[in-house]
Amino acid sequence: QVQLAESGGGAVQAGGSLRLSCASSGTIPGINVLRWYRQAPGKQRELVASILLNGYTSYADSVQGRFSISRNRGGTQVFLQMNSLKPEDTAVYYCNFRNSYTDYDAWGQGTQVTVSS
Repeated sequence: QVQLAESGGGAVQAGGSLRLSCASSGTIPGINVLRWYRQAPGKQRELVASILLNGYTSYADSVQGRFSISRNRGGTQVFLQMNSLKPEDTAVYYCNFRNSYTDYDAWGQGTQVTVSS
């Protein structure tokens, strides 16, 4: 079974930057959407950013202009560059590989991001 593994989380001060990475242990057939979600304590998991195989990207309003999602050519890795971090960005960040035609989802185990003021 293919697994996803995130890395790059950590603790930074407000205004700092982090780059998250997510790698798949293999190729998942039919994956056409790569996403980053986050979940803060006591809150529901929310979609942060998406990238399609054609390169189209979309972002939550709360991170627009500060975060940038990208992927490798093979679609087996996805990245999230996070700049101008705010305390409200503190959460566990999860990567998600999705086949929107079959509703197949693969999830990583999450990586903690903590932003102090």
